[in-house]
Amino acid sequence: MKTVVIGESSGASMETVMAVYPRHKEIVDKYIAQGVVVGIGPFNDRGNMAIFNNRESAEQFVTEDPFILEGLIKTYTIRDWNDTLL
Repeated sequence: MKTVVIGESSGASMETVMAVYPRHKEIVDKYIAQGVVVGIGPFNDRGNMAIFNNRESAEQFVTEDPFILEGLIKTYTIRDWNDTLL
């Protein structure tokens, strides 16, 4: 089982997003280095999704991600996902 974090954009400007992005990337890179990120990236509407290989990492990530903490993501959902390909 994997865990997915789906974030909905607050509508922040691209300028604001890019100002926060370096700090967001630091957190993302930390979780990638731990080997717990399966996939991560934006949707066309500036929302985003991250797939983790365990729920604990997903729950910890949302407590650290500047996109969430600074309001660029207005809401997020954490969902367990049964990846049937593996």
